[in-house]
Amino acid sequence: MNGFAMRRLRVLMEPAPGDPMEVDGVLNPAVARAPDGELYLFPRLVARNNYSRIGIARVRFDDNGDPSSVERVGIALEPDADYERRPGGGGGCEDPRVTYVEPLQYYVMTYTAFSAAGPRIALAVSEDLLGWRRIGLVTFTPYEGVDFDGIDDKDASVFPVAIPNPSERPELAILHRPLFPGSRPEETARHRSPRIVDPDQESIWISYRPMHIDPNDGREIGRFTSHHRLATPVSPWERLKIGGGTPPVLTRHGWLIVYHGVSDVSDPETGDSELCYSAGVMILSEDHPQKILYRSAHPVLAPQTPQERSGTIANVVFPTGIDQRNDLGRPDRFDVYYGMADSRIGVARLDLPEILPEGAPTEPLPTV
Repeated sequence: MNGFAMRRLRVLMEPAPGDPMEVDGVLNPAVARAPDGELYLFPRLVARNNYSRIGIARVRFDDNGDPSSVERVGIALEPDADYERRPGGGGGCEDPRVTYVEPLQYYVMTYTAFSAAGPRIALAVSEDLLGWRRIGLVTFTPYEGVDFDGIDDKDASVFPVAIPNPSERPELAILHRPLFPGSRPEETARHRSPRIVDPDQESIWISYRPMHIDPNDGREIGRFTSHHRLATPVSPWERLKIGGGTPPVLTRHGWLIVYHGVSDVSDPETGDSELCYSAGVMILSEDHPQKILYRSAHPVLAPQTPQERSGTIANVVFPTGIDQRNDLGRPDRFDVYYGMADSRIGVARLDLPEILPEGAPTEPLPTV
């Protein structure tokens, strides 16, 4: 195998008929292995008026070891805190990612809390994946004139171990994508290509905080004090926006991330321009994760099937969960769970190539 490619396995989860909690879609799930080896899925469940909960489901497998179905278990989080609720009874706990953080000895869930203030990154922790305790909103210190607090932020996930910060000190690290004014894909789509990219405002960032955390006082996990700009749009398929996807997983090539990029495409019937969300691969250095070793010049998965092209939002492949198949003795196989047109959940297989192929430029370009 000479490159990265994803092979669709199936549509894994769709809204349950008659369930008001899922009437507007199930999408963008986290996945994690429990202490007993069971794989749990944490889908975003969308009720009327974009009221979102985070559910819990067990993943079932067929005789070949492929994910085949889910068994709904319950609810992990639903809007309750003030930073999750909107006036009139609306609110959102959305788009979770889950990582077992080894130094902390518990699972950390990053999710989007959607209140009247807009989307923000929130944290919850668990020892068993079934019971979750809120920590609160993530906060950030300013960085060289860049102030993250008070800015919409999404697509967050944490590393499972301490990694070196910009000063080479091992710390807890989080990937996130601030949505500064003017950097949303709906806004950048107004610019004709090529356009000038502002690397401070259109990038995936890594932020850090000391790992010295009292596990009985999880509130201390929430403030990140140093930052590094990681990745900026460089390829046509991610021209309008990039953002985090699956949590980082360590492979023999380095830290693997399946991320998303946004471009614009023409509707074949109307000729109108539409946004298109696709998935790509990024490999970060194991020793210095601020360094990108590889990133996709082209998508590894783009909307093609009817379920990916038609739904609540058309033309969306949105990766959020990843499961390394050590249970099958195949550490180079990864099952990637993704949202399909903001309506359903699909799963695809990604196999690690023998060597890293040539990819897109890893440094920001002056225009894209």
